[in-house]
Amino acid sequence: MSDFADISVAEFKTLSAAEPVVIVDVRTDAEVARGVIPGSRHIVLQTLPERAGELPRDAALVMVCQSGGRSRQAAGFLAAQGYERVHNLQGGVTAWVREGEPLAELEP
Repeated sequence: MSDFADISVAEFKTLSAAEPVVIVDVRTDAEVARGVIPGSRHIVLQTLPERAGELPRDAALVMVCQSGGRSRQAAGFLAAQGYERVHNLQGGVTAWVREGEPLAELEP
């Protein structure tokens, strides 16, 4: 079984500066309406099994939720499906904001 990496906000910023990343926010619609990490895609955790095929297998994927728990589940699921470059943002959006980083509206 494949594995995934837990990364901090600083490690996320280093990764995203080095290469394109796909940020996947697995929070609920109501949570996402309060703001997302800029550039995020929204796939609610419960729909991930049906929608995983929308994610590129050759890209670095960073899974995000409010505090890191649901995104950890999502990262584990994707790794088990054979995705090899999966990351979980430790602390989620809460850690992102605590580091002084901005939130944005979800782009359609």
